[in-house]
Amino acid sequence: MTKRAAIITGAGRGMGSAVAKTLRDNGYQLVLLSNSGGAKQLAAELGCIGVTGSVTSEKDINTAVQLCMQHYGRIDGVVNSTGHPPKGSLLDLTDEDWYSGFDMVYMNVVKMARAVTPVMMKGGGGSIVNISTFAAYEPEPSFPVSACIRAALGSYTKLYSTEYAPHGIRMNNILPGFIDSYPIDRTILERIPAGRYGRVSEIGETALFLLSTGAEYITGQNIRVDGGITRSV
Repeated sequence: MTKRAAIITGAGRGMGSAVAKTLRDNGYQLVLLSNSGGAKQLAAELGCIGVTGSVTSEKDINTAVQLCMQHYGRIDGVVNSTGHPPKGSLLDLTDEDWYSGFDMVYMNVVKMARAVTPVMMKGGGGSIVNISTFAAYEPEPSFPVSACIRAALGSYTKLYSTEYAPHGIRMNNILPGFIDSYPIDRTILERIPAGRYGRVSEIGETALFLLSTGAEYITGQNIRVDGGITRSV
């Protein structure tokens, strides 16, 4: 049986790293990308390919795609993960803050989709998973750039999934709540019905499912993994 292959961005730490470990444990061949060098270090531990580059660079994204095809001959899945865009008081954020956030959490998905979609079409299908945020649909003042721009990502995901579902290519978003890759804030903890922060491993398991054949009828969706903190229906 041919092993499945996937690209993971933002794989140097946090949720991206957890996704990489989960997929590797489940037999995936991987290309990992991060701007810190962490992806190369993790790749050495996992026995896969690591690339140092930025999700804002079309050249770096294309390099990851080319390496995946050169080494594995296929791309079955992509997990787009990034760090947090700029934070701050709404009117104190500069134009540069907004534009850099747009490049980091929206255009990264656009550039990756542009690069991998033709490959997936030739291969008979695939799955793209974007790590978003619960705040996209219940805006959190602490994450203004992320909340606003990732709401737009939801629309892009719906448009993409509609167009490419006939080709067997799916796109979904994971909407994490507060995850244990960041220090625990007791005030925030009190707001979470589950009574704890989420584990990075739980994001990894959700990504694994959305990439799997068991999720072949799921596309264009926003999957909340937030311990119940989102109150809207």
